[in-house]
Amino acid sequence: MAVPARRPLMTAEQLFELPDDGYRSELVEGELIRMTPAGGTHGVVAMRIGVLLSEYVEAHRLGVCFAAETGFILQRDPDTVRAPDVAFVAAARMPSTGIPTFYWPSAPDLAVEVLSPWDRPAEVRRKVEEYFAAGTRLVWIVDPAARTVHAHRSPHDVQVPREDDELSGDDVLPGFRCRVKQLFPQ
Repeated sequence: MAVPARRPLMTAEQLFELPDDGYRSELVEGELIRMTPAGGTHGVVAMRIGVLLSEYVEAHRLGVCFAAETGFILQRDPDTVRAPDVAFVAAARMPSTGIPTFYWPSAPDLAVEVLSPWDRPAEVRRKVEEYFAAGTRLVWIVDPAARTVHAHRSPHDVQVPREDDELSGDDVLPGFRCRVKQLFPQ
C-alpha cells in the first residue's frame, strides 16, 4: 500500500514570507496551521487584556507587551511558531538591538490565549505544554463563554479564580492584579 507523500516541513522564515491571505497562521513542528479570523467577543476580551497589561507594564517599565498575530519561535528543527492573543516579554530579555522585525526568537514570559468556540481542549493543552517547554513562565487560558481564566504556572499547576477574584501576574508581572470580571464585556 502506498503511503501518501508528506509535504516538506516549513520553517519560521518561510512562514514569515507567506503572503497575507486573510487567515491567521501558526507553525507546529513544521506544519502550517490555518485559523479563521477571531469573532467579536474574542477580540473585545483580547483587547481588554492587552490594554490592562500594556498600561501596567509601561507604567512599571517591566518590558513589552505584544498583540495577537505576533509570532514567537518556540522550537527549531522542526519549527514551531505560535501567536498568542496577548504576550509579555520581560525587560531583562529584550535584545540590545531592540524589538526584532522577524518573529520573537524565543517564548514569551506570559502567553495569553483567548478561547474561540471551535478551540479543542486537546489543542489548548498542547499549546500550554509547548509554551512551558519553550520557557514561558505563565500562561492564561481565557474562556469568554464560561467567563473564566485558567492561570497556569506550569502545565500541571493551574488556578481558576472566580469572576470576583483577582487574577495575579505572580512573579512574571510583579504587583499586577485585576478582577477576572474586568476581562469580559458586561
